[in-house]
Amino acid sequence: MKVTVERAALLKSLGHVHRVVERRNTIPILGNVLIKAENSKLALKATDLDLETTETISAEVGPAGATTAPAHMFYEIVRKLPEGTQIVIESSGDRAVMAIRAGRSRFTLQTLPESDFPDLATGEMTHAFKLSGIDLKRLIDKTSFAISTEETRYYLNGIYLHPASTAKAATLRAVATDGHRLAQFELPLPSGGAGMPGIIIPRKTIGEVHRLIEDSEAEITIELSPGKIRFAIADAVLTSKLIDGTFPDYARVIPVGNDKELTVDKKEFEQAVDRVSTVSSERGRAVKLSLNDGKLMLSVTNPDSGSATEELEVEYGSDPLDIGFNSRYLLDIAAQLDGEAATLKLSDPGSPTLIQDRDSKSALYVLMPMRV
Repeated sequence: MKVTVERAALLKSLGHVHRVVERRNTIPILGNVLIKAENSKLALKATDLDLETTETISAEVGPAGATTAPAHMFYEIVRKLPEGTQIVIESSGDRAVMAIRAGRSRFTLQTLPESDFPDLATGEMTHAFKLSGIDLKRLIDKTSFAISTEETRYYLNGIYLHPASTAKAATLRAVATDGHRLAQFELPLPSGGAGMPGIIIPRKTIGEVHRLIEDSEAEITIELSPGKIRFAIADAVLTSKLIDGTFPDYARVIPVGNDKELTVDKKEFEQAVDRVSTVSSERGRAVKLSLNDGKLMLSVTNPDSGSATEELEVEYGSDPLDIGFNSRYLLDIAAQLDGEAATLKLSDPGSPTLIQDRDSKSALYVLMPMRV
């Protein structure tokens, strides 16, 4: 095999695929990237057996062939080569090494046979639809911060994607929760999405897909079955196993009878929460919201370091209410609101609160209160 390729193109593709490879592997071949050259194309593939990424770039090929090389080392070599260089990659079947040449630099890497490289056999994909890059990115941004990191509740370690019907239309709905907060975002149901199974896309897959979306105008093809999902984005194809579990009945925690409505300037609220939480303890992070006829008092008391208060003018006409929240969670949700004003629907100090953009209802957030 002999391939000549531009450094910039190779670096970009290796940057995408090498991230899938775990730093520590008990199976040596999983530490490698598969390099396949044929028909003026160079294909790079990496996998951790749950997630597989393939990217194809243009290259001068002659003769064709395939091998595998250590993914992270290969990436670091290419990253450190001078910009604008042409890179020549050579390997022969009888020697277990791959040579890399660029300018005056020469490297040889130990290789493993291409035949040992595992294939994440996809089986038949039952549903397929297309989303724009901007829509898929928004869907991930609006929900992924609420994914649980608790490994014991593995079924919460991803985004639950499923078709849903509202009073107005059929939607594609994404939901994530960690038990303290819940994020839900909806898009119009794309053609081909009807009847798809509800699936849980793992956190690592979500992160890799998000990084691959560089052109928000690009059309992304999504194929799925009850056990796998595949994203085709430009020259990259990412295939992943899904989380094999049952997502909880999240609708039960979305409050419907919260009768106390608070409308607040989103930016003012976000900045005030950020300021007063400066004195909160790392462990507690509690901020108290005291509501009373057109006024919101934010306060934090930390016995070890001090206290802080800030008052905001708001739209609120219900009974006085004191309620506490984790300031970090409040800021995470506020960061996802696009409009100028946020609406909080409250009930009592012990019940979940519903938070939305005042002018857009495509996303909703539920936050559990804290004792303060």
